[in-house]
Amino acid sequence: NATPAVVHIATQGRTGGSSRHAEDPLFEYFFGERRQSHRRTRGLGSGVVLDAAKGYIVTNGHVVEDADNIKVTLKDGRSFEATVVGTDPDADVAVIKVDATGLTAIPFADSSHLRVGDFVIAIGNPFGLTQTATSGIISALGRSGLGIESYEDFIQTDASINPGNSGGALVNLKGELVGINTAILGPNGGNIGIGFAIPINMVKGISEQLIEFGEVRRGYLGVGIQDLTPELARAFNIRGKRGAVVAQVEHGSAADVAGIEPGDVVTSVNGISIDDASALRTRIGLLRIGTKVKMEVIRKGKTHVVTANIEAPVMQKVTRQGLGKRLDGAMLESVTIDGTAAVIIASVEPGSTADRAGLSEGDIILSVNRQRVSDVDDVVNAIKLSDKRLLLNVVRDGRGLFLLLQ
Repeated sequence: NATPAVVHIATQGRTGGSSRHAEDPLFEYFFGERRQSHRRTRGLGSGVVLDAAKGYIVTNGHVVEDADNIKVTLKDGRSFEATVVGTDPDADVAVIKVDATGLTAIPFADSSHLRVGDFVIAIGNPFGLTQTATSGIISALGRSGLGIESYEDFIQTDASINPGNSGGALVNLKGELVGINTAILGPNGGNIGIGFAIPINMVKGISEQLIEFGEVRRGYLGVGIQDLTPELARAFNIRGKRGAVVAQVEHGSAADVAGIEPGDVVTSVNGISIDDASALRTRIGLLRIGTKVKMEVIRKGKTHVVTANIEAPVMQKVTRQGLGKRLDGAMLESVTIDGTAAVIIASVEPGSTADRAGLSEGDIILSVNRQRVSDVDDVVNAIKLSDKRLLLNVVRDGRGLFLLLQ
């Protein structure tokens, strides 16, 4: 019986009021930050008991995002206040904790053994209706490139998933957890038989890091990649249509040391097929720093096997110094331009938080929250003094513009 492990989550938060100029960075630049009115917000979602003895519960990051108060209600009617242990906004996974006894955890399945057509049951609290179960099948596996999260490897199901189901359990007929329900595609957020869940193998790896570090420390290969298009496949003399093309290899990176070259087409990672660039990015991003990874690459029509030692990205080291998730995916570099010290964005990882915020490779950062910056340390210090918003003044292609990151 899996239902005792599924909990109802109710949140309260506070959001700033809006005005006609609220999201206009130029207005703020010239007239200063305006005092904001605030209003209370409420949210509903679901969660799954991860560790009954320690009170850890896994849910979606968006369920507890910006919450001041989190209330967890069990199937037996007991309620507890919860605290956030850690969140991973790039995968939409969060771990919260309650001080409670008598919790019931749920056994895990191995989501790598799932097959299209397997029967599954979604358990959650849609629209606040507690302990609701719906059934269906697995419609597809390894869904990515949907633009829902930065790291995507979704289970697609036709089991009804509605608002409030987020963070709930997707289980097999043995009552084992195979995934965490996270998103739906449909008009006005309604269910039309297309729902998505994060595979439990992915959730487990992320949750372990959130509990250990309070954050996810993703591995880094050091390559620029793109999808293998039919045109590129013909140019590289490759018969297959799946893979990720290595367009760039950073000098001294894990990929460089492993002997990966521009023009290589990565077709598998640790025995798992790679369909496109998004799939490769997700696979590498789920590996812990220091992990050895075996990859199959096609080079000049021949298949080679290379082994790389996944390393920590420079950006992640800066993040732990205080740069924060809002610039995650961007490589910042201190440079001198015409004798003037400056900060340039050396690269932006496709699909990352920085990419979605509108940052581009080659952008020159002049100021952060109207504070002049001349090196990466200045950027870090300015962000430490910021609240939830970052106002960047950058120069792109010779013209200045403001970017607002939240």
